[in-house]
Amino acid sequence: MMRYCLLLLLLAATSFTGRLSDPGPGDGPGNLADDDWHSLFNGRNLKGWDSYLKGIGLNTDANKVFTVVTEEGEKVIRISGEITGGLSTKKEYGDYHLQLLFKWGVLTWGTKKGRKKDSGLLYHSVGPYGADNGAWMRSQEFQVEEGNVGDYWGCAGATADIPAIKKTDSDYVYSPTGALYTFRADSHTGRHCIKAGDAEHPTGHWNSLDLYCHGDTAVQVVNGQVMMILYHCGQVDNGTIKPLTKGKIQLQSEGAEVFYKQIRIRPITQLPAEILKQ
Repeated sequence: MMRYCLLLLLLAATSFTGRLSDPGPGDGPGNLADDDWHSLFNGRNLKGWDSYLKGIGLNTDANKVFTVVTEEGEKVIRISGEITGGLSTKKEYGDYHLQLLFKWGVLTWGTKKGRKKDSGLLYHSVGPYGADNGAWMRSQEFQVEEGNVGDYWGCAGATADIPAIKKTDSDYVYSPTGALYTFRADSHTGRHCIKAGDAEHPTGHWNSLDLYCHGDTAVQVVNGQVMMILYHCGQVDNGTIKPLTKGKIQLQSEGAEVFYKQIRIRPITQLPAEILKQ
């Protein structure tokens, strides 16, 4: 606990490096300086990305699960959700602020038909494709699911220490004043931590996601509100936890139609202290 308190004090002492304000339903991503930003989506095609579909493989997408379409007069990435898989960057990233917008479509498929629409932002993605559920790489998941946007899942051996309050034997809810638990698939806590609060806009409206990663710490922000802070991001390797601090970025296809746009990233040298005040 002492180590955790010292870490909070250190982070609080850092200066603010930029934060996305809540755009409001249907609005743009707010006023943020364009300095140092690099776009991960060129607005024309999926250059710079690879697709992987469960049971099909790499860059073979005859069903057009991943496409670029025009939505509300703007070019966006459409993920149909028809086949489970992911769209991943070709490059790896570490120490960054990632920012994007998403909104739900109307279609659902398979076991997700008629249920909560589901997708996900997977980061620090490493190792082979299909390691998790035959579809995704080892990674940390910033959950994108109706009503649960901002939850944490560890994929294929990813782990994190998260302050939380234990609600039931299987439910842990993020709290900055909670005890520090290690979330991993082979532990009693499991690999899922529930977000704090709810900032998601109604289905059909655009939502902003901000992800801050520096060292082995990550901050997940939805529409300007901190949902969770992860410490000591790691991965289980032969029973030992090793650091997991960089990797590719994946966007999930998981049974629901979803749109993504304005995906951009910039390097950071420290975490923004302002978000810890929430």
